[in-house]
Amino acid sequence: MARNKTQNLPDLSALLTPKNSLMLAVERAVLRGQDWAYASVPIAEQIAARLAGVITLDLVKSGQRLLEKDISEVLHVSRAPVREAMRILERDRLVEFQARRGAIVTAPDENELRDIFRVRSVLYVTMLEQVARENPSELEALLTGHMPKLTKAAEESVDAYAVESFLLNFNTVDLCRNRVLVDVLHSISLRTLRYVRLGFAAAPQSVRASLKVWRALQKAAVKRDNKLLLSLAASRLDDARDAAIRAIVAKPAGSRRVRAPKEVQPDAAAASVE
Repeated sequence: MARNKTQNLPDLSALLTPKNSLMLAVERAVLRGQDWAYASVPIAEQIAARLAGVITLDLVKSGQRLLEKDISEVLHVSRAPVREAMRILERDRLVEFQARRGAIVTAPDENELRDIFRVRSVLYVTMLEQVARENPSELEALLTGHMPKLTKAAEESVDAYAVESFLLNFNTVDLCRNRVLVDVLHSISLRTLRYVRLGFAAAPQSVRASLKVWRALQKAAVKRDNKLLLSLAASRLDDARDAAIRAIVAKPAGSRRVRAPKEVQPDAAAASVE
């Protein structure tokens, strides 16, 4: 018998779409940058990466329920790793558990966005200052090597650019020798990606402005102008935050969460979760 539509269940066929660059980026965020071969990644993390990817792409909508039984049937896995995957997504605040409803996809939240970007800005600039001081040649090489990819992605689509920008940030963080900074920045990277993509999707013209700043950052790195480098980085983060805030504010009031007061190819990737 068909389910009552009021249950607000998503079309989970998106979980079987070919693995693309976004899924790879999300996988890195879920795994906190751990350098594992995909075949050795625990099944729960593989499932979490696929779910996080479709949530970030907005293929599964805010407020929709994620049922363990449905996910396990689509991916041909037992319910135990699906349950563990849900806890990973809860850790990254992509889902929340509600009484009598189970796992629900969270809605973008302006307060959370501001909190995340406030923390991210301080830590990212601190990280970049250390990298620019201790590994200037590696930073220059990374930025210079990635610029053609960013430029190409900007011409392709908002999603392609969001992914390439995310990967460049992720790889920049990996140059830092302060592992505490690295771990914290990796831990908020999924939520950051979701909000940044939201901002780009709402205002595609902001992609060009972002690319222009990345080019200026690369030139500052070449010139070893660290003061300008850090100023541009802070400005870029502020622009990304503001674009995401505008996107959230523009959504209908009913689709925004109000925080309660506090206290692949169908391929090896698909086969590996079967």
